[in-house]
Amino acid sequence: MSHPHDESDSNGVSRRHALECMIWAGTGLLWTVAGGVPKSMLLTEAKAATPTGFSFLQISDSHIGFDKAANPHALDTLKEAIDKINAMPAKPAFMIHTGDITHLSKDSEFDNAAQIIGSTKLQTFYVPGEHDMIDPDQGKAYLDRYGKNTKGSGWYSFDQNGVHFIGLVNVVNLKAGGLGLLGEEQLAWLADDLRNISKSTPIVVFAHIPLWTIYPQWGWGTDDGGRVLDMLKDYGSVTVLNGHIHQIVQKVEGNMTFHTARSVAFPQPEPGKAASPGPMVVPADKLRDMLGLTSVTYTVGKHDLAIIDTTLSGN
Repeated sequence: MSHPHDESDSNGVSRRHALECMIWAGTGLLWTVAGGVPKSMLLTEAKAATPTGFSFLQISDSHIGFDKAANPHALDTLKEAIDKINAMPAKPAFMIHTGDITHLSKDSEFDNAAQIIGSTKLQTFYVPGEHDMIDPDQGKAYLDRYGKNTKGSGWYSFDQNGVHFIGLVNVVNLKAGGLGLLGEEQLAWLADDLRNISKSTPIVVFAHIPLWTIYPQWGWGTDDGGRVLDMLKDYGSVTVLNGHIHQIVQKVEGNMTFHTARSVAFPQPEPGKAASPGPMVVPADKLRDMLGLTSVTYTVGKHDLAIIDTTLSGN
């Protein structure tokens, strides 16, 4: 699909093509998205730039309670991530956590996560991962903490600085193979939620499992996610943020930007590069190169969102 802002270098390589080629590179780059087409710069350049406008942070897959070989100290790496947030000279407006707050949905795990994340003093909006819904009452522990003013199994929307945010839940009644599912009730709610939202309003959608299909063999997609994307296709600026796969994958389709975040607990293999998904053991001195945070900045009056991924190591 062509776009008026698409540009080619002397080798005929478009920025869109460059993005596709860099899907798995994904470290230390700032993406400024204009009309659905990204412009990249090195993270060192991004750090030198003065952030303007409204920004928020994405944190994902903290898996508090996980203690296996891929990271026996998941609590500590979450603390390191939060320390980086607390050290930021300009605080973001809020945070979103795209699920798998805990590893086993235990009260103690939720308590530890809340204590550490709460130290930022930032309002944090949550959606659950499948690991947050495996308590004996199948999600009650999560909803008791984070379900206030939400619908169904925890979906909701809110507005901030002219941007409409939508938090969706796609980890209940997973399909065969682990594919996410939103369900008819949530899709009907979404259609109603969007009814009075102007097509010029920037939309940010966040959920745990990617709403777009990345690798269905590992359940890395949402069975009925395409119906959400159909509802959003006519909006001028749509950003879709997910977690679950513990690595950065991004693409642009029209005015939609899709981005998955790193975990702050442990990495997973690239799709198809291992027998199955799951915690990936890497050398200890490389672990923090593969864990990180995502910052998103939106300038009011423009439809450009700048997405910055940073690692815990800073590399």
